[in-house]
Amino acid sequence: MQSQDVVTRPDRPAGPAADVERAEAALVEHYPRLARLAYLVLPPRLGRHRRVLTAHALVQRGLPRGRGGSGTAGVVAARRSGDARGADPGYAFVRLRVLRAALEADLPLKRFALPKRARLWPGLPQVWGLRLFPRSGGADELALDQDLSALTAPGRAAYVLRGLEGLTDDEVRDLLSAAGAEDPDDALDEADEVARRYALLEAPEFDPCVLQARPTDLVRRRQHLRAAAVAAAATVVCGALLGMPGEGWGPDGAAAPPYAKNPAGEAALDPAQLTEAGSAAWRTSPRTDFSVWPARGALTGDRALLRRALAVWARPGTSVRVSATPGTASGAAPGPAQLLYAGEVDGARVVLLHDGLRIVRYAEPVEGSEGAALDFARVDGAGAAEAVALVLGRTDGNVRYLTAPWVSGTSVRDLRAPGTGPVALRRSADGVTDPMAGPGQPDPKTGMCSSWNVLQVSGGGPKRLMSDLGELTPARLTSGRPGAARDAAGAEALAEWAPAACSLAAVRGQGVRTVNSWTYASQPLPEGNGQASWLCTRADTWRGGGSRVLAQVLAPGKPVAAVAAQSVDSPACSPRQARVLAGVLWKSTAGSWYLVAAGSKGVTELSARGDVTGQAPGNVLAVPAQEGAQAALTGRGEDGTKIDALH
Repeated sequence: MQSQDVVTRPDRPAGPAADVERAEAALVEHYPRLARLAYLVLPPRLGRHRRVLTAHALVQRGLPRGRGGSGTAGVVAARRSGDARGADPGYAFVRLRVLRAALEADLPLKRFALPKRARLWPGLPQVWGLRLFPRSGGADELALDQDLSALTAPGRAAYVLRGLEGLTDDEVRDLLSAAGAEDPDDALDEADEVARRYALLEAPEFDPCVLQARPTDLVRRRQHLRAAAVAAAATVVCGALLGMPGEGWGPDGAAAPPYAKNPAGEAALDPAQLTEAGSAAWRTSPRTDFSVWPARGALTGDRALLRRALAVWARPGTSVRVSATPGTASGAAPGPAQLLYAGEVDGARVVLLHDGLRIVRYAEPVEGSEGAALDFARVDGAGAAEAVALVLGRTDGNVRYLTAPWVSGTSVRDLRAPGTGPVALRRSADGVTDPMAGPGQPDPKTGMCSSWNVLQVSGGGPKRLMSDLGELTPARLTSGRPGAARDAAGAEALAEWAPAACSLAAVRGQGVRTVNSWTYASQPLPEGNGQASWLCTRADTWRGGGSRVLAQVLAPGKPVAAVAAQSVDSPACSPRQARVLAGVLWKSTAGSWYLVAAGSKGVTELSARGDVTGQAPGNVLAVPAQEGAQAALTGRGEDGTKIDALH
């Protein structure tokens, strides 16, 4: 089945001004995608920090300098290009300029020639005193990054244009040629040498718009700025003396000087001050969350390890890899934290701590003193449904969990195979599971998602499914109508999740708390092509904002649902607004094209306008269309309110 988002693109008057305005609108709308494209194509030898800055600089230079001339000609030429995404001439033009500049950055510098602008340290943006790099991914992302780094810039570009942009080989060949690549055919041959793990290109590992920050060389900065610091200190002292005769509050009020000792801060650094829940506290406590987890692991008495963990938490050095889920503070603890675990896991000493709002994981190698890691995740408001497991570590594509004390059994399920039973997963006496294969393992032949392993836990309530999404806290999976969703461990819920399982890759690294899948409509397809199912998958986060909604359609005979529309921070498919409307272009087995659309229960009328026009009572619509047609969908509710399509 072929599908695409149904959107409205109103025509604009032709001319240089309109073309440049269209390119500017495309740059703003698709900035994150363009930055990711530039980051992936730029040479890895630049280092992650410089690649990030250069990628942003190249995208920000993507517009023509004037409102006419060569810039406008480029837009017009882009309009005539044949690739699918290039149907938007503004986007095609900006993409071409970004790609050309990224390829130029890898060309050898000719003698007596000025370097290309892309090879210079970017003028925008300027970052002083910090090093920026994307969030670290898993073993799969690291392997793909290494494979891409072995290619030439055109080879990387060919792979990225195929996977990220969805272009055909002919479209890739034309675009590389327009961008100045000498031999696009060689580039395509190079790209064929790397397994087609295209879904990984969307991972946070390659997103230069979601960054972590670290200080630069502090010693060198102090040496260079010592004289300036002395002069500044003298100025401050003189200013303070001049201001002494006055009375009243200073600018910081009653706050202590910046480097004054703080009793709570000092207590947070003392391993003797760590709190521990009793081994049976969870049996009698009115709360069922992380606060009643007992301290477990063979190293809970290792004061030296705990002191290192607390010190790194308070003051992570430049060699420490720090990560935090979106919306999670990574600062020091406000006071003594609770110890959840301390032990050896897969060649690392791991400490898990809880400060009431966050889970903090400290890890250091058993051998050597390099490579410590510090991870943060929000867990405020967690209950028995979410506080059932934490990720202890990931190694070679496998993940190992620490389970809650009330969990009585653990097993592994493949969401893509609902008919197969769960496979038992052993645990130690401390609640540490054996390693299990992580989710989204690619098929060795196609490189596509062929399975999605999740953790099934029992005890303390109904059986629950938890999916690793690259963070400390696995996401709880539910199924059903918003407001009446249930844990997705039943046979009906598993069947509902199977076609939508691989869509979980789209919400990795987003701080997801729960993901619900809901079959909101069923539609008979034209020409007797069977019955299609419409699903809405909603991922809600710990921070509240940043929720993601996917409307998907499953055609007969297809194992995986196709995404019809998606949105961020939409109330659709939530208890607050349990309704959704989406549509796609669909091709019948006879080769005819249709606009098919469906709304949830309560939608009493659907209509389409634009390249396709039509209207139908009820919550489903099927109208003949042409390939590439664009239309706007609207619905009408039982109370007469207008319902817009998800976008």
